[in-house]
Amino acid sequence: MSPTDPLDPLDRALILATQGGLPLVSRPYEGLAAQLGIDAAQVQARLARMLETGLIRRIGAVPNHYALGYAANGMTVWDVDDARIDALGEQVGALPFVTHCYHRPRHRPDWPYNLFAMVHAHDRAEVLRHADRIADLLGDALQGWDVLFSSKILKKTGLRLKD
Repeated sequence: MSPTDPLDPLDRALILATQGGLPLVSRPYEGLAAQLGIDAAQVQARLARMLETGLIRRIGAVPNHYALGYAANGMTVWDVDDARIDALGEQVGALPFVTHCYHRPRHRPDWPYNLFAMVHAHDRAEVLRHADRIADLLGDALQGWDVLFSSKILKKTGLRLKD
């Protein structure tokens, strides 16, 4: 199985059953197994195979960062020397307070930024301190930057398959 192979009906059903999260029961694999008409070992084996082949990237908890007190979210945007962006982007993406980091095309003259890094913090001042740290890391490759603070969550989900 590779990520480009079509899904068999049972794998598709398993993805549909888990794409909103594992069942909130003491034995989630058994809950899925009952729902799909198979046993829990088959559920675990299929999920393990999907992880191994890269069809799914991970199984884990997704904390609600607002509930944890991380109420300030800033998409930091950077105008970075194109010749150095890949190496610098890797370093920015490795910072513990950066949750997403992307290289994106510029749209001059209005949008000069080519590196994006999402920073979550307790307040805006903390986001700005983290942005200063990123600016220091980018050094002389940095030509300009800004922070776009989130004001409201309009949607937050992963990719969903249709039935």
